[in-house]
Amino acid sequence: MTTPPVSGDTAARVERFLAEQGLTGPDVMVEPLSGDASTRVYMRVRRSDAPPQVLAVHPEAFEIDRLPFAGMARLLAAMPVPVPAILAHSGALGILALQDLGDRTLQEHLRTAATTERLSRYREAVALIATMQARGAELATDAEVPYGLAFDVEKLSFELRFFTEHFLGGHRAVTLADSERQALDAEWFTLAEELAAEPRVLCHRDFHSRNLMLHDDCLWVIDFQDARMGPDTYDLVSLLRDSYVELGPAEVHGLIEDFLAARGARPTGAFPAAEAEVFRQRFDVMALQRHLKALGTFGYQASVRNRPAYLESVPRTLSYVRDNLERNPRHARLRDLLAPHLPELR
Repeated sequence: MTTPPVSGDTAARVERFLAEQGLTGPDVMVEPLSGDASTRVYMRVRRSDAPPQVLAVHPEAFEIDRLPFAGMARLLAAMPVPVPAILAHSGALGILALQDLGDRTLQEHLRTAATTERLSRYREAVALIATMQARGAELATDAEVPYGLAFDVEKLSFELRFFTEHFLGGHRAVTLADSERQALDAEWFTLAEELAAEPRVLCHRDFHSRNLMLHDDCLWVIDFQDARMGPDTYDLVSLLRDSYVELGPAEVHGLIEDFLAARGARPTGAFPAAEAEVFRQRFDVMALQRHLKALGTFGYQASVRNRPAYLESVPRTLSYVRDNLERNPRHARLRDLLAPHLPELR
């Protein structure tokens, strides 16, 4: 058996888990996979006589009945939304064995997809969001963790302050005057207060092209362990204003129409123009918060966790922020505060 280059503790836990599952022998190979922004480690286990599996190795032990990933997997499967099956687990070792969906993310698929295929996959993804929102409301229960968490004022404000600390301060080395910091905090509170008052639905929280896998000719959803209640625009913003794949204005406009139609069980374009416009305005407010939060994450990953690859997405994300601020004069004060420190916004 070959093992990947990981720390001694992780390698020992993986070897023990594989032994407990009977996955040993010269034909068993373990290879590392690129991970996400979390502290989990992922690896693929191959053997000649069975389909491959993916191991999600957590930094510590867990109780499977209280693990957010497991609970959300059950909930999504019941909707149904395609998610990887949990094949085995060891809470003591902190390891989940998951169905292997392969390596083709939506992001990767779109690199070579024809225009019609691209639109078809986005419509499929939009329909998944509508399903999660509708069925999430029908299946709501206090027994599942996401229903007890929410994007409230405190959470949304924290994410915006995270941008101040880790993108402006940590990544761009900006030193704010006390007056500037206080003014930004006031903007963050206003933004968070408005978003927290929006209609709340079940949110994946990170529903973008890297967390959608193309498998068996349909999209499957991964990385859903941080799900919580939040604005009904949240997941749609994550998908259509993705930091990793850019859609044109006409594509975004059409897909918002598709979402409104799917959510309201009406034909595309059947919503009153005023209603659709109000939704787009709320979409923009959510996008502003979401992109600032993403920049904070990118800055944190680069400056604290030494993962500079995340900085590749900064220019696109800043361009989203610039366009949003230009399109919405109501945010003029925020633009005035940020532009002196971020030339991309001028």
